[in-house]
Amino acid sequence: MPRYVIIDTSFPSAETSVQLPGYPLLLDLSGRRVVVVGGGGVAARRVPALIEAGAQVHVISPEVGAELPGSGALILSRGYVHGDLEGAWFVLACTDDPTVNEAVAAEAARRRIWCVRADFAPGGTARTPAVTRSSGLTVAVNADDDPRLAAAVRDAIRVQIDTAALPLRPRRPRPLMPGRVALVGGGPGDEGLITVRGRRLVADADVLVVDNLAPRSLLSTVDSSVEVVEAGKSPGRQTLTQDEINAVLIDRARAGLAVVRLKGGDPFVFGRGGEEMLACIAAGVRVEVVPGVSSAIAGPAYAGIPLTHRGVAADFAVVSAHIDPSQPGSTVNWQALADGPATLVVLMAVGKLPVMTVELVKYGRAPDTPVAVVTDATLPTQSVLVSTLGRVAQDAVAAGVRPPAVVIIGEVVRLRDGMRV
Repeated sequence: MPRYVIIDTSFPSAETSVQLPGYPLLLDLSGRRVVVVGGGGVAARRVPALIEAGAQVHVISPEVGAELPGSGALILSRGYVHGDLEGAWFVLACTDDPTVNEAVAAEAARRRIWCVRADFAPGGTARTPAVTRSSGLTVAVNADDDPRLAAAVRDAIRVQIDTAALPLRPRRPRPLMPGRVALVGGGPGDEGLITVRGRRLVADADVLVVDNLAPRSLLSTVDSSVEVVEAGKSPGRQTLTQDEINAVLIDRARAGLAVVRLKGGDPFVFGRGGEEMLACIAAGVRVEVVPGVSSAIAGPAYAGIPLTHRGVAADFAVVSAHIDPSQPGSTVNWQALADGPATLVVLMAVGKLPVMTVELVKYGRAPDTPVAVVTDATLPTQSVLVSTLGRVAQDAVAAGVRPPAVVIIGEVVRLRDGMRV
């Protein structure tokens, strides 16, 4: 069932010191006749919501705006006459003529029909609140007939809901709820760069299965009852194998829990999200993927390096260097990379910089090709090392560069000096 919150922010104003009287409620208009007198901008804003609510909307106006035809409303192309409100459950008087609006409100009052008067709210018997809806929650705000204040409060609440800043984590009866898994891309590091959908799923999770490079500051915001499973992998260290991670996701979901697999970057960019999704599908577990901003994109952007730029680079490639490129096990075609895309973005490359750069030079990339290494992209500790393909390996050692880092190779690196602010 949808949840509803009605907020009345009315308060004594400096001018009147009288609070707006009223009883907040929601109207079920499904299948009921609603009359809108007026066909201008106000009607254009109100009619779609009335149609969405299932009302049978009749618009009465000699002229109507371009938005109303085709809206689903019945349009009577004439002026209002007494008797037009017969059989109506709800009326909106929104012409640009106060005399007509007053007459509509008067007839509505005689017929005991709730009426909103757009030009003079106290002249009607109802108010149209500022409304927002999100994930089954409806919030309606009135602010003592101040529409701008009501809209500002509504928008502030919507942001809080969408970013999960409000403590709205539901308490579900576990035996009755099917479990599910969400593979959430947490973005490149800064918690503000996770998507709104991802943030809300984290807030609603019963179980969080977390990678090292996920936005871990979010863990301090979750409920203490949430189970946090560490599943991070880093050079020389592995908490859980991939099979064990898959088993945790499936086991908790089968227990009726909401499971979030929180990853750094994007689940499908060197994140093994495809393997986890296939495992869930094979086990009959509901699964969804929430894309994330990959560090392959965010790292260069935060360093002031565009991956493509007119006249400089028309394409780019993203590769992983976690396997030694000089060994047979590497599936990366380094010859194609040396000859091909104008810009290369290499992830998991810090430990392989010496052999990777040698391979690229061997296959034809010029040793003086500009290179940037962005460490801790998007975080307060971010640093950028600028070098060349022939020197970057030794420069990185001298600078103490450590993972996680993004390596950008190409002429676009030269644009950085003009893009730093």
